[in-house]
Amino acid sequence: MFKKLSFIFLTILALSSNQVFADEMDELSIISDSVILMDSQSNAVLYSKNEHERMYPASLTKIATAIYAIQSAKVDEIVKVNNEAIEVEGTKVYLNEGEEVTLKKLIQGMLINSGNDAAAAIALHIDGSMDTYEKHINEFLRNEVGVKDTHFTNPHGLFDENHYTTAYDLGLITNYALKNETFKEIFGTKDLEWDGQSWDTTLLTHHLLLKGEIPFEGITGGKTGFVNESRQTLATTASNGQLGLTVIGLGATYKRDIYNDTINLLSFGFSNFKTSTIPVNTTFENEKDKFVVTDPLYITEPLTDSTVVDVTKEGDLTVYDSSNNKIQTISLAKYKIKTSPKTASIIGETKPSDKSTPIMMKAISIGLGFALIGAFLGMWRKRILNG
Repeated sequence: MFKKLSFIFLTILALSSNQVFADEMDELSIISDSVILMDSQSNAVLYSKNEHERMYPASLTKIATAIYAIQSAKVDEIVKVNNEAIEVEGTKVYLNEGEEVTLKKLIQGMLINSGNDAAAAIALHIDGSMDTYEKHINEFLRNEVGVKDTHFTNPHGLFDENHYTTAYDLGLITNYALKNETFKEIFGTKDLEWDGQSWDTTLLTHHLLLKGEIPFEGITGGKTGFVNESRQTLATTASNGQLGLTVIGLGATYKRDIYNDTINLLSFGFSNFKTSTIPVNTTFENEKDKFVVTDPLYITEPLTDSTVVDVTKEGDLTVYDSSNNKIQTISLAKYKIKTSPKTASIIGETKPSDKSTPIMMKAISIGLGFALIGAFLGMWRKRILNG
């Protein structure tokens, strides 16, 4: 009887936790046309709205320009600014024709002050022409980052009907860029002394959360964007030590709305998830293949729930919560080894089709949970019997 009561008690706790989680998602009331909340390390999508809808990104384009430049050239290279760059419209760092600037300084001026002239100077330095830049940046984003629905025609984000992306693709681009320490440093810079030929000033980030003008603990980086056709766009990264989050917001009419959306999404993510690491040399198997992890593999887990993994026949690692809600899917293709397994299992556990099989550590924690609750109920019964 008491075993049955323990099971019922655990079930009620799980259902209650899942209901609270669902209620939190319903209460987010996102206003922006398209948003995504992602784990910055694992790329797990934790919340989304119209994340695959094509949108105009405005200056969030510069995130892609920055990481493309960093990986295509040396950041200490000297760039000679030409007339085509200084004639670009919009926000500038007021470069002069013939001015010589390091590539890193241009990237700083582009990300911190959103300088369109700096973005154009970068593209022209690396590729020689905007047509060549357009070809190469899109090849880079498809082949290196893995975007599916992005096409950029310029390095700064000024409106062009053929210049588009999605919240999902921008999340992938941002998370890819965050793996580079130079990008990460510049993306998180709040202010910078700028000594230019025609402009000496202190550059201040336009991102109100990063600047601290809107308080929120843990902000690590950000980029703003606006053109009439895009309306407000915003990219934000944050960390609480257990979890890094990336939020992309597109298509908000007012700044207050896109910042409120971002704050609500960050709060939701930090309240419900954490990042865990599957260690090197962990083995996964399905019916036909064996996979051995050769570098730390990040997965996203609920803070207050157990995690279940399954390896599909296609070789994807799928992570579920205890209610069988899918959290993320990770391709194991690069970990595949040639030796065929004798049995189909996951880390020595049950068959991959059994989605109720938790990771070994989760199984141990659940067993301890049963033991503790059983002990509590036993004490409770003893007190009743003793009056």
